[in-house]
Amino acid sequence: MAGLKLPKFKTMSIEQEVFTFSNPKFVYIPLISGNDMNLTVLTKKGEYVKKGEIIAKRKGNFRIPIHASVSGKVIDFVEKTYLTGEKVKCVVIENDFKEQMERQYEPKKLISTYTKEEFLALLQDNGVIGMGGAGFPTYVKYESKEKIHTLLVNAVECEPYITADHVVIQKYCEAILETIDAILEINGIDEAIIAIKKTNIELKEIFDRYIGTYLKVKIAFVPDIYPMGWERTLVRQVKHVEYRTLPIERGIVVNNISTIYAIYEALKYNKPVMERFVTFTGDGLKNPRNVLLKVGTSAFEVLEKLEIDAREYIVVAGGPMMGDAILDEELVITPNLNCVLVLKKGLEDIETTCLRCGKCVEVCPAKISPVMIRDHLKDPGYLSRLQPLKCVECGLCSYICPAKIRVRESVREAKKIVKERAKCKSLS
Repeated sequence: MAGLKLPKFKTMSIEQEVFTFSNPKFVYIPLISGNDMNLTVLTKKGEYVKKGEIIAKRKGNFRIPIHASVSGKVIDFVEKTYLTGEKVKCVVIENDFKEQMERQYEPKKLISTYTKEEFLALLQDNGVIGMGGAGFPTYVKYESKEKIHTLLVNAVECEPYITADHVVIQKYCEAILETIDAILEINGIDEAIIAIKKTNIELKEIFDRYIGTYLKVKIAFVPDIYPMGWERTLVRQVKHVEYRTLPIERGIVVNNISTIYAIYEALKYNKPVMERFVTFTGDGLKNPRNVLLKVGTSAFEVLEKLEIDAREYIVVAGGPMMGDAILDEELVITPNLNCVLVLKKGLEDIETTCLRCGKCVEVCPAKISPVMIRDHLKDPGYLSRLQPLKCVECGLCSYICPAKIRVRESVREAKKIVKERAKCKSLS
């Protein structure tokens, strides 16, 4: 099995109390859905918006709305930094701290009584997306006409440092199990499997307290290696099957554990995604911890609350393997950002000549050759044959490289080249 056992660095944030920061003076709601920035904006400068109000919608496929996370006046449209390091246009809302709601979120007693159509509509209307990082619209996974046999719940959280999902399970285990059971009932799914690392005894004990009454839900223990949380690796490990493009080809839907809780809030309260837990951690923080934040909060404002001058450190959006270094102070919290990593500055690794050792090929979970892709960036035709689009950007190739070559960045560049070439061919 391709992958590596990595240092964890997780106890530093798990052992601290969760911090709630619910009163930012401004929020900056990014106008992006997946990778799509072609949105219809439904508000304008000077307008008053309520918490939960739709302020933008995606135009094309997978139409997911974007909601205000506070009530207040729209004062501007500015560019801020998205988790990929890209600049994204944002709606700036000045928080009036009144928490004026767009609608009342009355609880539903039985969340398993929705029809399939109502279920899909609730997920879509409330902007539920993959909260493990991908940001893919969740309702689309259940929209398939294929029979769904298995719901695979990803609670692996295999990347070092990150514990946001861990906290969600600690706090909301009963709600999570209730939601999984409701998803099975509404969609006629045969079973649910919650995947956790076999070394995570604490999570096993938490689930054991409640899971007995949920006969269609079971726990699967997976090896503690990275990137076990990658969808394809997880399906292969737990269900022992392969698929070509998507797990639904084998009757499987995969949801991250934080996404399951977002589904719970949609089903129970008809509530949009307006906040999430983010792990603020790393050797640059005195007290690493998980923080409950409103979407659109400035990550650097949170670091100030944690008494850190981020300019003196390296700040990474995401974990150390898949995250991106942020070179300014503009990063904002989004539903699919699970970690802000703060690292002490040290000597930069000096890149040397490739040793042709093949280690990047050995560890690659996508079974491609990162070094060959890097070598053929100037040959788009041959590059396509090397299948860089299969890359999940896990970062193992860069991590393992004895020459300190930033291989992941080369493969990421190759993906852009191949996509652009395909686009040009389709237009010609």
